[in-house]
Amino acid sequence: MGSESVVPKWASQPCIMGIDEAGRGPVLGPMVYACLYCARSYQNTLSSLSFADSKTLKEDKREELFEALKSNDSLAWAVDVIDPRDLSAKMLQKNKINLNEISHDSAMGLIHRVLKLGVLLTEVYIDTVGDPGKYEVKLSKVFPSIKFVVAKKADSLYPVVSGASIVAKVTRDRALRDWVLDESVENMHRNFGSGYPGDPQTKSWLEDHKHPIFGFPTLVRFSWGTCNTYFKDGAEVLWESDKTDEDGGNNNSNGKRQLKLSNVGFTSSKRRSEEIESSGKGRCRFFQSRKLEQLTYFQN
Repeated sequence: MGSESVVPKWASQPCIMGIDEAGRGPVLGPMVYACLYCARSYQNTLSSLSFADSKTLKEDKREELFEALKSNDSLAWAVDVIDPRDLSAKMLQKNKINLNEISHDSAMGLIHRVLKLGVLLTEVYIDTVGDPGKYEVKLSKVFPSIKFVVAKKADSLYPVVSGASIVAKVTRDRALRDWVLDESVENMHRNFGSGYPGDPQTKSWLEDHKHPIFGFPTLVRFSWGTCNTYFKDGAEVLWESDKTDEDGGNNNSNGKRQLKLSNVGFTSSKRRSEEIESSGKGRCRFFQSRKLEQLTYFQN
């Protein structure tokens, strides 16, 4: 998503880019990374466009500025909207990817996208995630021809980052406002507030929409520690796994090993059990023992 359908006329000139995010802290909805870029020669004009850190602006002002920059032929932008399911999956998988790594990958992905368009990026300004010095070194290794400036509060220091901040915030707000809930259970509603863990309306929504077995709707980031407090009384779920696929462990009288699903995460007495479940071997054995086969096509 972005203004990438047409390569800007000024793309062959030296260009600058700003990168910022919105939605890093909430327990609900996507995290959005955005970039704004323009010719370096447009930098002075950019400073006069009243861009500011999106957190200091009211919603209607952010919307107004976003529409203005979209119609400005001297500016271009792009976003990466990271679904809450993707965030949870990466942060809960066996080889966990933390939020900083996800953020770094998203920012670098935006740079790659713009470079592939043929834009001559020479300078990139980024609001830091983690240690600014280490982040700058990491980026410079991947993109040695670009000068990077990584700084805390970059969205209030550099207009090009302020513009990216507005793009990210408006995109996330619209995504959350227009979110289509996958689930269609009784009494489900959309009054979830800001999505931040401390918001009373968000807390109430989480309490109203928790399920003792299935957890939360997919709008929720299951990997957030906030979620664990809602499942102190959740159901404990057990399933079978063939002991022939396991090395040792506790077995029940039927020769099967039981694995436990707890707090919307996987636990077992040995890490090996996690590897078996994630590889799918246990599930294959389940189908084999019951003489079940996969159909490649189905004929009426």
